[in-house]
Amino acid sequence: MKVLILGANGQLGWELQRTCPDNVSLTACDYPEIDLLDSHSIHTCLKAAQPDILVNAAAYTAVDKAEQEKENADKLNHGAVRQIAEICSSDRIHLVHISTDFIFNGMNHKPYLPQDTPDPISVYGETKLKGEQVVREILNTNATIIRTAWLYSSHGSNFVKSMLSLMDTKPALNIIDEQVGTPTWANGLARAVWGTIEKKVTGTHHFTDAGVASWYDFAIAIQEEALNLNLIRKEIPITPIPASQYPTPARRPFYSVLDKTSLWQALEISPIHWRKQLRSMLQELK
Repeated sequence: MKVLILGANGQLGWELQRTCPDNVSLTACDYPEIDLLDSHSIHTCLKAAQPDILVNAAAYTAVDKAEQEKENADKLNHGAVRQIAEICSSDRIHLVHISTDFIFNGMNHKPYLPQDTPDPISVYGETKLKGEQVVREILNTNATIIRTAWLYSSHGSNFVKSMLSLMDTKPALNIIDEQVGTPTWANGLARAVWGTIEKKVTGTHHFTDAGVASWYDFAIAIQEEALNLNLIRKEIPITPIPASQYPTPARRPFYSVLDKTSLWQALEISPIHWRKQLRSMLQELK
């Protein structure tokens, strides 16, 4: 089976490469091998690779910057996705497309189901939703869309690694406690992606780790686990604050817990709590 990964240098792309099954012939591409702002570059890369499966883990993910760079965000998250889907359609390539909890408005009182009505509140969310829509429009049943949230890994930049750095250099931290979701180790998401390919799962699904947390809860857990592993030298005070005390250019969903039942059942996997996954990831940093 020939698989092409776009976004190979990102957290998920990196985890997909190191969890790749033995029966897969893998091509992993990122900039400069492919420039998703250049339609010719997309065409050349996909035609050269001739994959059976394409995993699109590439995206414009700078949520706040997208508010000022709407055109670039739309080109990457929507325009490039349209071209990728069109090539997949003409060449009979199955597309696995990664999307986000940001397509929802965050006003729910229970975990979002895959079929719940999207209502993005940021440019990033809007452009990712448009990307989803063109995948469904062009590929119909020959695609898998997986929405995820709060991704982190031992590779790249993320909340966990930022917290570790700040905990080693700051006397105290203030962390938002109003936004609730589920931290997700990119390694677990990568294994779920390979699972969907192996079991030929199609349609729109959600995947995060199990459980729920605020960013404040997440930061507390990071400090506790990091202290146990001697990754940081000392405990510092962490204070919960409302989002109003930390304004950002882009609005964030207050509640972005996703219902993962459909994919857990399709893959026949037992959910793993986010705290256990956090511990596993931090052990890689020792």
